[in-house]
Amino acid sequence: MQWESQATDNIKGRNLTMSSSAESLASSFVQEIGKAGSKFIQEELKMKSVYDYMFHLLYQYGKLLKYKPTVPEGSVEVCLETMACSGTELEKTFKMNSMVSGPSDTSPCTMPPPYDPTTLQSFLERKANLTKQVERWEASENT
Repeated sequence: MQWESQATDNIKGRNLTMSSSAESLASSFVQEIGKAGSKFIQEELKMKSVYDYMFHLLYQYGKLLKYKPTVPEGSVEVCLETMACSGTELEKTFKMNSMVSGPSDTSPCTMPPPYDPTTLQSFLERKANLTKQVERWEASENT
């Protein structure tokens, strides 16, 4: 009976060890997938591609619509100047100053990076150090 209990404990211990190593392998695999995905998004995916896809998607969707727009009888065409010139003098000034006169020369999603390179590097190093510290704690807990 004694040997049976020891054998069962040994088998359970092996399963736990195998489970831990499988879990750490899966965890590292998941981290690699995440890093590759982030790298792809940062380096390959451009807003122009996103807008091209959105345009294509909406264009194809528009082909499926059965509704054909028509101008109702008695309607009046309204131009930008007509809309901008109605209201008080202050409203007119605001509307004229905020009116778009043509397409923009820049991309609509030009944003500065949230971190300068040195700040980003220190953030990533700190994150890596904290991750290693947690892994050491987990390793010491399992021994």
